Amino acid sequence: MAPLLQLEGVSRTFGNVVALRDVDLHIGAAEAVGLIGDNGAGKSTLVRILSGVYPPSAGSIRLDGEPVTFGSPLDARRAGIEMIYQDLALCDDLDVTANVFLGREPKRRLVGPLRVLDRERMREETTRMVGELGLAIGPDRLVGSLSGGERQMVAVARALQFQPRLLLMDEPTAALSAEKIRVLLGLVEGLKQRGVSILLISHRFTDILHLCDRIVVVRQGSVVGELQPHAQPPEHTMALMAELMTGDRIPAA
Repeated sequence: MAPLLQLEGVSRTFGNVVALRDVDLHIGAAEAVGLIGDNGAGKSTLVRILSGVYPPSAGSIRLDGEPVTFGSPLDARRAGIEMIYQDLALCDDLDVTANVFLGREPKRRLVGPLRVLDRERMREETTRMVGELGLAIGPDRLVGSLSGGERQMVAVARALQFQPRLLLMDEPTAALSAEKIRVLLGLVEGLKQRGVSILLISHRFTDILHLCDRIVVVRQGSVVGELQPHAQPPEHTMALMAELMTGDRIPAA
């Protein structure tokens, strides 16, 4: 069976700068893959290619074994790929409800062909979603007034509204308290059980070890190693990750 997503020889250049070089990567159905590397290693460029922000300069992307091209984030979203960016990409001047449903607002018939936003349904769904995420905030709160952790959870709630097949997460726990991290990690475990695949970027090795079935290490734009976190003691895996990230370990042939 073909993996859900497969990259073959994917590269990306910006002028004379090579951000990614000949990246091969696959993600199976209901699999959580961790992506780690130092700043500038190419992690964010890779997920922006998968989310339709950048086209690859070379290489191919397959979804369910079929070649795909994403000309925009909307193309990736239609294919079932949703991204939670490190900067969250929220609208501070809109309330929580408007942010959660941004881009997929339900409408109800008013008179004849005239339709208006179904604000009541949106508020009810938002209240349910943020409640499941452990948030005690009203659906009418302006996002600009929320804390960093609350904003992160709003971004997660918005991504889940699109019912993704593959969820890309760029440093999702960076602004969260220990309690909210536990909630988010439990949510990701639940998504895996429902068949959603995860690509997780995180500098928190403990998150990666807890959640991920495989760990892919990138350095200077190239994949330099892959680890099975549950095949050995956690301290050994963390040492290997650090060695691959810094170049102290030569990748296996």
